[in-house]
Amino acid sequence: MDLGSVLIAVAGVGGTLGGSLLTQRASERAKRREIELVSGQEEARENRSLRRTCFVELNREARQFTTALNRHLHVMRERDVAEPDRDMLEEAKRAHRDRYSEAQMIAPDEVLRRASAVNQALTAVYGQVKRLERGDPRQADAVEAAARAQDEIWDLLRAMRAEMRRDLGVPPGA
Repeated sequence: MDLGSVLIAVAGVGGTLGGSLLTQRASERAKRREIELVSGQEEARENRSLRRTCFVELNREARQFTTALNRHLHVMRERDVAEPDRDMLEEAKRAHRDRYSEAQMIAPDEVLRRASAVNQALTAVYGQVKRLERGDPRQADAVEAAARAQDEIWDLLRAMRAEMRRDLGVPPGA
């Protein structure tokens, strides 16, 4: 055997082994990319599910707080406010505060901007109600003014809900 034949044989064996190694590495890279893709899709699905749950709860609690304020204003017009009335309003406020705090950590900026507007409006009406209840109103505080401000919150809630639905990919009118 001459040296040329040996070199050709070694190159052939090396090429065969090298080709197998390269094929194996390419296969491993493809599997890794596939795992990353599936993991990314799963993470996106989990993130969307987390946002959806957060949005549902925030929407519900904001509506409950708005309804509780409305009910409390009716009570203030009709009779003296009793402790159970105060407790119901405080519970609605607490539940909303908890959901809003959660949304601050989860919701994207545009949804959070709408939720913040709702939160500020709810807090303002709540402040009016409490000042009226204590008999220490500011100049602009009156039951009717608080009722009008509370009624305007519904428009803010609709805008917040529309932005939440847009973020989740729910088509308008669906």
